[in-house]
Amino acid sequence: MKRMALLAALLAAKIVVAEDRSLLAIFAHPDDESTVSPVLHRYAREGVDVTVAIATDGRLGFQEHANVPAGDELAAVRREEMKCAAEKLGVKLVHFGYHDQLQAAGGYNGHIPHVRAMLKDIAALIEELQPDAIITWGPDGGSNHMDHRLIGDTVTGVYLGRDWDKPISLFFYGTPASLIEDDEARLLRGVHDEYLNVEISYEPEDYEAAAASVRCHWSQFTSDQFDRMIGDEMEARTIRLREFTAPRKKRESLFGSQP
Repeated sequence: MKRMALLAALLAAKIVVAEDRSLLAIFAHPDDESTVSPVLHRYAREGVDVTVAIATDGRLGFQEHANVPAGDELAAVRREEMKCAAEKLGVKLVHFGYHDQLQAAGGYNGHIPHVRAMLKDIAALIEELQPDAIITWGPDGGSNHMDHRLIGDTVTGVYLGRDWDKPISLFFYGTPASLIEDDEARLLRGVHDEYLNVEISYEPEDYEAAAASVRCHWSQFTSDQFDRMIGDEMEARTIRLREFTAPRKKRESLFGSQP
């Protein structure tokens, strides 16, 4: 009776009861999670089991202001930064630690085995967690970064590769094209607003936690960049996503409308 009374009180207060729900966010680099960090904190705060999976070690992300040399030293720094960010957001962390840029410079025999191993790890993680929802990069990769696009494509490929034991919703992060003034930047990373059919709101406390988590990534961003990242766009208190929608019926032609 006490449990039922509590649930009734939560519903009356319009608080979402997120019991037994799980969310998996899969991105390429330490700091990529910042694109949706307020939403990650919101759901963790509401009781959702939230896991952030990061594919690479970020070893090639040298920034002059930090003066941390690329390679093992930077990878170690970024691993700790990611731990800090996950702690601020109150989420679980899985850090695969694959080579930054996924050994693209290694040619076919370096890159392809690396990517295939990562694909298997992502598939195993989804199988293990059985999340209710997944967030990842869309075809634009948020910034058209090759690692972003490859991670998003890999997650989508794994998602499409089988009939999962339970329904899983897949969402792609996107920057509304209407918010990007520069024509070239809009082409490279914008998503037309009408395709971003999911709008997730969050509270000031989620914004504050997200801002604190972004500041964990000191090796990547200057103070001015931090201020821009946690400025108007994040403070708008909504994150826009595109939901993957499975086809509802078979087509027999590439053209025209279907009956």
